[in-house]
Amino acid sequence: MAWVILLVAGLFEVAWAIGLKYTDGFTRPWATAGTVLAMVVSFWLLGIAMKTLPVGTAYAIWVGVGAVGTVILGIVLLGEPANAARLISVALIVAGLVGLKLATPA
Repeated sequence: MAWVILLVAGLFEVAWAIGLKYTDGFTRPWATAGTVLAMVVSFWLLGIAMKTLPVGTAYAIWVGVGAVGTVILGIVLLGEPANAARLISVALIVAGLVGLKLATPA
């Protein structure tokens, strides 16, 4: 169950990272409120997952899910470039995340 919680925490990290773009420098109140809420939920869930998962693994997975998701949504929602170097780099992050999951007994 800790892995599922960690994945959801990572998805909320994606939400707040993308949300930062939509806050327009924290000048848009609703976008700012949603972004702050996503931050709180993300950190809270990460803390719950860390009760049973190793801190290094949990943090790396959380950041990795956030990074991969943010890159993908940046491409889809914000028109960021999807060149080969970026996509290969994202694939390498995913490979690292899979490796950490396979190497963690919890």
